[in-house]
Amino acid sequence: MIGWVDAGSGVSGDMLLGALTDLGALDVGALARTLGVDVSAAEGNRGGLRGISVDVRPGEDQPHRRLADLLELVDHAAVEPAVRDRSKAVFRRLAAAESRVHGIEPETVEFHEVGALDTIVDVVGACQGFAALGLDRLVVSPIALGGGRISTAHGVVPVPGPAVLELLAAGNLVGYGGPVDVELATPTGVALLAEFAGGAGPMPAMEVSATAVGLGARELDEQPNVLRLVVGHAVSPRAEDDDWLLLEANVDDLDPRLWPAVLARLLDAGAGDAWLTPIVMKKGRAAHTVSALVAPDFADAAARVLFTESSTIGIRTTRVGKRALDREWVSVDVGGHAIRVKLARLDARIVNAVPEYDDVAAAAVALGRPIKATLAAATAAAAHLLGDEPGEG
Repeated sequence: MIGWVDAGSGVSGDMLLGALTDLGALDVGALARTLGVDVSAAEGNRGGLRGISVDVRPGEDQPHRRLADLLELVDHAAVEPAVRDRSKAVFRRLAAAESRVHGIEPETVEFHEVGALDTIVDVVGACQGFAALGLDRLVVSPIALGGGRISTAHGVVPVPGPAVLELLAAGNLVGYGGPVDVELATPTGVALLAEFAGGAGPMPAMEVSATAVGLGARELDEQPNVLRLVVGHAVSPRAEDDDWLLLEANVDDLDPRLWPAVLARLLDAGAGDAWLTPIVMKKGRAAHTVSALVAPDFADAAARVLFTESSTIGIRTTRVGKRALDREWVSVDVGGHAIRVKLARLDARIVNAVPEYDDVAAAAVALGRPIKATLAAATAAAAHLLGDEPGEG
């Protein structure tokens, strides 16, 4: 399962909470009550688009908190350890950005707007929602940052604010000024996306499962003030059989822990497949060949990933032929849970029926069964399809 965030009208913690609530991944009211905060989530409209607006009301006279205070509040939140850890990581990102802006140590940063309880709900709630989604990858569009000037506890500052720019510099995100002279991207929203984003760019090729909309606080005349979250299953871009490109590079000086991220970025960039092959280079040096199979329209994006995410300074490009079977999806039932099955046809006859592993794993957790047993049940349920002609079954 992959996701895409459309941040063409910016991002804030409230907008992310609205989108995750709209998607059904988050009960923000239940979370807020554990922190003693009032919250409302209601359906609304911005520029003709329906979505969910979340309003967190922390009460008056919020104290100025430091990083240690925020981490302590997160420790007392009734959430899973993984959610607690990601929430702390977001606040550490915010502290690091503020420390660079003001030239002080992260531990001594006094949070003003970010230190209020509503921001704590934003961070913990968004981390809880993304954990519930269990995405393999999240891609974020270029983020609209806005323009003009805003008043803060430090005085009047230009938009995009210094902390937002620091968060962009430290994260795997792309931002741009405008299109209106108001603040569109808040430090909290950008820090959350930086924590979860696996890449920046247009919507990746996917079979869309669901879309959700979080509403911004203000109405914009120029465009709908919304953040969209799209989730689905990744699919390979199609090209003519003889119109594929194979991009390859030999790399002998990259920390091997980085390779999984490189392969994920290539898929985010539109590669139909990406893989790694161990090789031995001159003088007996151990190395890897990283390969990406791409349709021509995605070649530049994949090459950019190889140059920026690996240490290579050169890429080989080969035009290759590819023969692929026609594919389609059906669902089978295992214990009351729908599991998608990918069918492949040769001359109209089904020759392969493979259950989707992510669906199998999710069903196994829900049913309390071993994954291998759930996979066997799904495979058995799909086996009768093999050999079917169109119209059979």
